[in-house]
Amino acid sequence: MTTISRRTTSTPRELTRVGDRISFVYLERCTVHRDDNAITATDTDGVTHIPAATIGTLLLGPGTRITHQAMSVLGECGAGVAWVGEHGVRFYAAGRALTRSSALAEAQATAWANRRTRLEVARAMYRLRFPDDDPAGRTRQELLNMEGRRVKECYRRESARTGVPWRRREYHHGDFSAGDVPNQAVTAAAQCMYGIAHAVVTALGCSPALGFVHSGHERSFVLDIADLYKTDIAIPAAFEAAAHGSDDVATRTRRALRDRINSTALLDRCVRDIKHVLNYEERSSTRAEPDADRMTVQTDGDVHIDSGRNHGEEPLW
Repeated sequence: MTTISRRTTSTPRELTRVGDRISFVYLERCTVHRDDNAITATDTDGVTHIPAATIGTLLLGPGTRITHQAMSVLGECGAGVAWVGEHGVRFYAAGRALTRSSALAEAQATAWANRRTRLEVARAMYRLRFPDDDPAGRTRQELLNMEGRRVKECYRRESARTGVPWRRREYHHGDFSAGDVPNQAVTAAAQCMYGIAHAVVTALGCSPALGFVHSGHERSFVLDIADLYKTDIAIPAAFEAAAHGSDDVATRTRRALRDRINSTALLDRCVRDIKHVLNYEERSSTRAEPDADRMTVQTDGDVHIDSGRNHGEEPLW
């Protein structure tokens, strides 16, 4: 008797590129299950089928339940999964890289392990934010000060553009409703951006923990990437949502953010930016068929040889 769990794992060639995926799907008050290679959302209105391989990240809101088989297909497809609540964020991610190669992860680790190259990557990230002000030669503290001024100016600019009053940024951990309407919208936008950035980082095979600006957290690199798009995507979407009143501001924020992500082709941009800041160039020696699971073992002189066989001088049997 066959079961869903015995289906073969999809190869990279069969999966949708991360840049071509839906940025995020938000579900609440429903049961998420699996039907073949799709997930289903069942609520009082019926059953909705969602192709799992087209999702960047799935946001599960209050009242959702998800089955083991649904998590299995989402993991096979490299989709990120984040549980989000009305009173703060609880983030749990699932999924494997869409690439079977470790080349980009190794490029990230190599850049991170050296203090000089770690700073170079951080400056490359700031260069994306300040194209008219080269950060070369600036200290980390100077870069942080530049970023702080940029974000404050963005809040003032968006407040003037949308007519939404703004005092200061306030985030109350575990109590979403404690902030005023624009702060709630900014928090909701940040939740989505972190989920999307996490999905792209893991889909490329990078480590979420090895950050170049942020440090000491399991999602440091995710925060690095999400912050690249804070002032041109997340904050403007939040203020546009807050301008329409306080009712259901989180839902309106997600819709405004979805429209901005779609119009700016953010997922494609995010992939390009990650490769750019890591100065990643795929060498011909690491270029394999996209549907191949290529595994090697390392030997002397940084030589890589085939795995899956015994390399002893004498066979064991």
